[in-house]
Amino acid sequence: MAIIRTKDLTKTYHTRIKAEGLKAGFSSLLKPEYKDVTAVNGIDLEIEKGEIIAFIGPNGAGKSTFIKMLCGILYPTSGEISVLGMSPIEKRRSLTMKIGTVFGQKSQLWFHLPALDSFTLLAAIYEISDAERTRRVGELSERLDLTEFLTTPVRRLSLGQRIRCEIAASLLHEPQLLFLDEPTIGLDIVGKQAVREVILESNRDRGTTVFLTSHDPMDVEHLAQRTVVIDNGKIVVDASLEQLKREYIKERVIEISFVTPQRLPQLDNVKVTVEEGGLKVRLMVQDNLEEILRNLSTLEGIADITISHPPMEEIIASIFRKQGEVG
Repeated sequence: MAIIRTKDLTKTYHTRIKAEGLKAGFSSLLKPEYKDVTAVNGIDLEIEKGEIIAFIGPNGAGKSTFIKMLCGILYPTSGEISVLGMSPIEKRRSLTMKIGTVFGQKSQLWFHLPALDSFTLLAAIYEISDAERTRRVGELSERLDLTEFLTTPVRRLSLGQRIRCEIAASLLHEPQLLFLDEPTIGLDIVGKQAVREVILESNRDRGTTVFLTSHDPMDVEHLAQRTVVIDNGKIVVDASLEQLKREYIKERVIEISFVTPQRLPQLDNVKVTVEEGGLKVRLMVQDNLEEILRNLSTLEGIADITISHPPMEEIIASIFRKQGEVG
């Protein structure tokens, strides 16, 4: 069942052209000029129930506009859109009761109230009983480590603390569909891991569909099953995470730790980085992986060896390089 379905979805803004110079500025007051800017350009997309999708692209690619149309905040210029079987334009109120959102600068917490009071108000809006609210707030507070600052006014919280409270607020009513915009911004490593685990648990235990945007490659790598890359308002790649790695990054990273320093054999077309006085070596390999591993296996004193793909940021950069070459 498709939770989200769009067909030829387009959003065009009619924007005023900024005049330059005093004379031009005066003229523009009397006779302003406008131009059309297409932020989303004919997107066809289907997302099935229970999927975790990463929707990524550079700033200005059209991500925010697309998400706002899915939530009913913006009306499309043309095309079709269905979310949870409803039109976001016609059924925005009903849709709001079934989705959770964490959107960058738009907070759902009351600035001058403690997060706990915001949770109480949100529970009333979502018609959650007192007993159920107490249970859910307790679980989310424990999982996201909120207890210490639940009674502190939101205005006094750090960015990381506020983001964790925003995540809890978005999950309080156990939504069917969760929109997350930069869900780990401002968090330390432990906080990021806690947020990712809560998101994955919601997906696994309740079948929550997750629509994620993030500039943190680790969010994409740890959470997403499928990645959609958008640029200039159009989808340029729609693939599983593994397919993305296979097709856009041919390199593998081999990391070897030694008990004693070693001298590596001659390896053609391999970028080698030696660390810790020869006790650790990092190799970037494009071809002949098996042959290179055989050569490396003859070395003595190997303590550990791992093989992995490059980090997600390198994969995303490679996608846009290749798209530029094709274009």
